[in-house]
Amino acid sequence: MCTQLANAKHKVAIIGCGRLGQHYATAYSTYPDTEIVAIAEFNKERRIAVGQRFGVKNLYQDAESLLKEIVPDIGVVVTPTKWMKESVIACAEAGVKGVSTDKPIAASLSDADAMVDSCKSNGVVFAGGNLPRAHNHVQEAAKWLREGKYGEIQGAIVSSIGNCISGQGVQWISALRLFMNSEVGEVMCWGQPESNVYSEDDEMLSNGIFSMNNGVNVPFYGTSIDDSVKTKIRKHDGVKATHKMGLDVWTEDSLIRWFWDSVEIYKGFDKNGKRILTDPEFSPWKWQEFGYMTSSIRSLIKSIETGSELAVSGHDLRQALEVAIAMKLSAQKGNVPIKLPLVDRTHTLIPEIYRWIGGDQTGNIQSVEEASTDLNM
Repeated sequence: MCTQLANAKHKVAIIGCGRLGQHYATAYSTYPDTEIVAIAEFNKERRIAVGQRFGVKNLYQDAESLLKEIVPDIGVVVTPTKWMKESVIACAEAGVKGVSTDKPIAASLSDADAMVDSCKSNGVVFAGGNLPRAHNHVQEAAKWLREGKYGEIQGAIVSSIGNCISGQGVQWISALRLFMNSEVGEVMCWGQPESNVYSEDDEMLSNGIFSMNNGVNVPFYGTSIDDSVKTKIRKHDGVKATHKMGLDVWTEDSLIRWFWDSVEIYKGFDKNGKRILTDPEFSPWKWQEFGYMTSSIRSLIKSIETGSELAVSGHDLRQALEVAIAMKLSAQKGNVPIKLPLVDRTHTLIPEIYRWIGGDQTGNIQSVEEASTDLNM
């Protein structure tokens, strides 16, 4: 691994400057050890507006044009999923030290494999982007669990995995793999409605069982919850939870409950046999205003500098996609158990259209005024 010289700034290129790309740019422009040196954005008006907003003069239409003139230390790929592969591989082959992308990583396993393999063969750190599993508290709780602080894992359950099994499901699958410290070895899934089960996209209401390689069977549920209820149950929206979504993992006397950036840890029981909620005293960390995006970015920078393990990697995103594809295959075959890894890497699952081709192509176009300010964040 390459180590950055003391006090030197990591040079960063943002590739794809839609709303999420601008959020990355805001974070990278805040840290004292990073500097945005170039931007690639297909939409010309947005490219100019975002360049002016962040004081970046090196502006390009795409990754290929950018990399011909500038090889940054870090390539931040935030394009729609359809175009992630070409940008990630272009960065890896150009000689960046680290590259990050976001979810879902691809539609096909072969494309995800190509990205992971290209980064590995070129010695490039491949990070997975803006996932709640990267959050410092989530990482710390999972570390305590791996170290045996709460005893041996006896069971787990995933609730409300979402209707889009690669776009939303990646969050739950990635957190499950982290907390269980294990891969999913087999999937059995029931899906509905039938029209979605046999479609090529990732929309499907799913229920089933993940059989982990550590021997624990984890039931999962895809309960559909309308938008009015969702606003009441999401703790990170600042509203008191009325329903427990997310992932529960338990040992003999402890329960670790995860939902997005919230981790609750219960240990022991009171005189009535009720679990006792503890104060885990998580370690302090900087730049909390960017939430788990900061955790993901700082993990990438640390990995480039020291070779440390990533909080979320491109490999993690690939594994989540593979599990989602296995869910679809199991449902299509009549709830047949599907073993992982999948031998056929051509299997494909198209994500939601706005994730696949972006807002400009689906009518959710960001105005130049919005791109010129941080009011949309």
